[in-house]
Amino acid sequence: MIAVVFETAGPLDRAVRDDYLNRLGLDAEPPSVDGLRRLTRRQVERVPYETLWIAAGEAWDLDPHRSAARIARLGRGGYCYHLNGALGLLLTSLGYTVHGHVGGVHGAEGPTDAERGNHLVLTVDGLPTAANPAGVWYVDTGLGDALHDPLPLMAGPHDQPPFRLVLERIDDETWHLVHDPLGGFGGMVWTAAIARRSDFEAKHGWLSSSPESGFVRVPMAERRDATGVDVIRGLVLSRIGAGARTDEPVTRRADWFDVLADVFDLTFEASTPAARDRLWATVLAAHQAREAESEAEG
Repeated sequence: MIAVVFETAGPLDRAVRDDYLNRLGLDAEPPSVDGLRRLTRRQVERVPYETLWIAAGEAWDLDPHRSAARIARLGRGGYCYHLNGALGLLLTSLGYTVHGHVGGVHGAEGPTDAERGNHLVLTVDGLPTAANPAGVWYVDTGLGDALHDPLPLMAGPHDQPPFRLVLERIDDETWHLVHDPLGGFGGMVWTAAIARRSDFEAKHGWLSSSPESGFVRVPMAERRDATGVDVIRGLVLSRIGAGARTDEPVTRRADWFDVLADVFDLTFEASTPAARDRLWATVLAAHQAREAESEAEG
C-alpha cells in the first residue's frame, strides 16, 4: 500500500477520489491491466508535471492527500513526489496493490549515489498477463517526458513513441530505466525495497529551495500525450516528438498564462494574486538574466 511510502497516510477521501477520477475523465472500476493503463495515460495526459509552484512561492510538502486534492480540485500538477504520491493513493483506493520505491533520476553521465531520493517510483503487482506472468508493473507519471503507459517490470526495450525506453535489471534489488536520447534526462535507477517518506524529505527540500536546483533556476511544465511531450521552460514553449518545434519566447504576461491554460491546463485560479505576480516576475527575470548572459558571451 502507498501508506508504506508516506507512513502517516490513511485512505484517500471518497469525495476527493471521485473528483480526481472526474479530472481524469474516468469512472471507478475494479483493478485490471487495462484499467491501470487508462489511469496512467489519463494522468500524464491531463495532469502536468510542473514546478511553477516553486517560482510562485507556494511551498508544497510531500503529503499525498494534499497533492491529490490539488490535482482533483485545484487543477494543478506537481513533480514526482506529488504526481506519483497522489496516483498511488488513487490506485490504492480503487483496490490496486501499490508499492513505493526510492529512485534517482540521473543525467547522460550515468547514475551516482548523489541522485538517490530525488524520485518516487511506483510498482503495482497482482496483475498477471500472458506476456507478464509475474504481474508486476512499473508505473511512473512523475518523469515528465518519459512514460505514457505502465511498463511490465521485465528487462528489455519498450517503445512508447517518440521514445524507446529500456529497462535493465542491475541485480536482485536494483532496476534501471534508460531513457531515449530525445528525452530530458539520461535515466533513472531505483531499488526494490519499500520506501518511506523520510527517504525523500532532504531531496525535496533541496530540489524546491536550493539556488542550485534546476527546478528553482528554470520554472517549467510538461505534459505527455501518445505521440510526444509539450514543454515550457521559462518563457519558451517547445515540443518533443510528433510536431517537434521550439517557439519564440512568450514575453507578454497575458499570453504566457494563456499558454499555460491552453497547452497544460494550468489556470492558477486558486493561487493568490501575489503568487501569480511572483511567478511571472520570477520567470521573466530568469529569462532576462539568461539573455544578458548570452549577449555577454557573444
